[in-house]
Amino acid sequence: MLILFQQLLNALALGGAYSLVALGLTLVYGVMKIPNFAHGSLYMVGAYVTWALLTDFGVPYFLALGLAAVALGLLAMLLERLVFYPLRGSPGVSPMIAAIGVLFFLEACVQLIWGPDFKLLNSPVTGIITFAGLSLTGQRLLMIVASVLVMLALFYFLKRTTTGATIEAMAQNREGARLVGIPVGRVASLTFFISGALAAVAAALYAPTSLVSPSMGEIMNLKVFAIIVLGGMGSVPGAIVGAFLLAFAEIFGGVFVGANFADVVGFAVLVIVLAIRPQGLFGRTA
Repeated sequence: MLILFQQLLNALALGGAYSLVALGLTLVYGVMKIPNFAHGSLYMVGAYVTWALLTDFGVPYFLALGLAAVALGLLAMLLERLVFYPLRGSPGVSPMIAAIGVLFFLEACVQLIWGPDFKLLNSPVTGIITFAGLSLTGQRLLMIVASVLVMLALFYFLKRTTTGATIEAMAQNREGARLVGIPVGRVASLTFFISGALAAVAAALYAPTSLVSPSMGEIMNLKVFAIIVLGGMGSVPGAIVGAFLLAFAEIFGGVFVGANFADVVGFAVLVIVLAIRPQGLFGRTA
């Protein structure tokens, strides 16, 4: 039973990080109706920016996290203006191909600047918290608390502010939002900013528990796309539920099946759910 609760805590930490990345991708898809295959590269660059701020400039961790979030938000806005905005009237496959190009371009830039070697991002929160026979590292506790706070802040922004309401209006009907006077271009840029910032926060929280590498964006890309398909394309609650479901499948699959098959178990759950409910857990039927 202790093993069960111990892995439950680990799954909550991992699910929190997955949720933040998936929420950014979900918002962009909801507004632009484009699967942004460059999203994983924003997560990867966010990890490297955080690492550089900590190691090269000696910036305190939480300040580095905030600066990385702003930097990646601005980078995502720049990509929206330079890549996606000019392609807004193009066939559906063109933005996807452009996004894949951005993914490999950013990966090449990171290797050019910081090299192809793995980087170690030391955890800013040391120590292990023990209670009732369970133990949790300070970094994983930070992942749980910070991800919940960020998700609550995002929910408040979307549901209780006028700007958030314009994002939801565009997600429901982009043309209708334009006709009632909503500045769709500005809202699209803001949505990309939020998605980049969320990816950077997730990277800064999760990177100290793993290694930072140029290929980490490709891996995260696969997982977050699995998450949003599992939850239902464009569904914010679905992205959160899908993220935790994938995290639970990976963690418990690693325990009961083997660490080498943890990812296989996660994607097996995806296949099973979609076989039963093709539109995803929170997706709407056509």
